[in-house]
Amino acid sequence: MTYLKQGVLAVTMMLAAMVMSPHRAHAGQCERETLEDAAYVVCTLAPEKADLRLFWKGADGEPYRAFASLAEVIHAEGKTLVLAVNAGMYRADFSPMGLYVENARELKPANTAKAESSTGQVPNFYKKPNGVFFLGETGAGILPTDEFLKRAPKVRFATQSGPILVIAGKLNPIFIPGSTDRTRRSGVGVCAAGTVRLAISEDGVNFHDFARLFSEQLKCPDALFLDGGHGVGIYHPAMGRNDRSWHGGYGPMLGLVE
Repeated sequence: MTYLKQGVLAVTMMLAAMVMSPHRAHAGQCERETLEDAAYVVCTLAPEKADLRLFWKGADGEPYRAFASLAEVIHAEGKTLVLAVNAGMYRADFSPMGLYVENARELKPANTAKAESSTGQVPNFYKKPNGVFFLGETGAGILPTDEFLKRAPKVRFATQSGPILVIAGKLNPIFIPGSTDRTRRSGVGVCAAGTVRLAISEDGVNFHDFARLFSEQLKCPDALFLDGGHGVGIYHPAMGRNDRSWHGGYGPMLGLVE
């Protein structure tokens, strides 16, 4: 009986150490949240403690397309991909729609073109203002694309998407409360003390409500829309998630490596 108690105590202490480990604390902070009956997965990261990177193509020059493909490459390097999300909208060849910087190298220039639409509907990427999420010398940030290009900060990673959801604590004024344009959505916010929060909706939500999630519930003064519909996905083995894109794959990905 004594040995059994000792064994149980040892296992308990080991599990407690795993939970309390500072290394794991920033890697496993993904939780399920709700806002007015809409379900979300929200992941909280501290960039100064986490190995957060952008990924697009492998050594063969081909896009990874699937989270599992990226995870295999990371595993071959002796590390683990513990979390990944789609990092923005992409073209049919899985290339980024706009600015893309990886390991301080600009692989795609900023897209400042205006959308042309015969239907009068502006594609999400071109809704104003769109913006850039970046990781640089001063941590994480989100800036409107025009301002990012004007400031030209030194960055290690950057991805352009749009529209911006929250700007300096205020919701993007183009969003319509009660809009019937509801779909699954993903986004990234930069919050108090530079914390990064990733959110994906499990249910269909409109832009206004999705922006409110970041502004009101997650307390992020700046947030950027990443993608919607079939492009929304998350990789998080601890939650049993390895989503696939119905578009045949993802373009750029934002991943946490341990």
